[in-house]
Amino acid sequence: MRPRELVGRWVEAFNNGDAGALADLYAEEAVNHQVAEAPVQGRRAIREMFAREFARAGMTCIVENLFEDGEWAILEWRDPLGLRGCGFFRVQDGRIAFQRGYWDKLSFLRQHGLPLPTE
Repeated sequence: MRPRELVGRWVEAFNNGDAGALADLYAEEAVNHQVAEAPVQGRRAIREMFAREFARAGMTCIVENLFEDGEWAILEWRDPLGLRGCGFFRVQDGRIAFQRGYWDKLSFLRQHGLPLPTE
């Protein structure tokens, strides 16, 4: 499966709030690093992360641009509340081996009425 097609499936599973289907798209030892958070490694930990986040807030990914370059897919997205971000997905052997996402955590927390971090 090409990276662009795989990320299209990722968006569909994300918008369905399906942590299991999302995790199935990742390699066993994949890394998901949302730069506002610590990296998460391994399919099981990635599944748990998505399940936890879906329980916390309703999230929707609206694709603005989806590019492919070799084994990489680049996703530019927005959500219905106005948050924007982008994700970089490295696909190897038909699964996501590495993902890095950039988005504004403070805006996300405020939009969903979640507690702000204290330092």
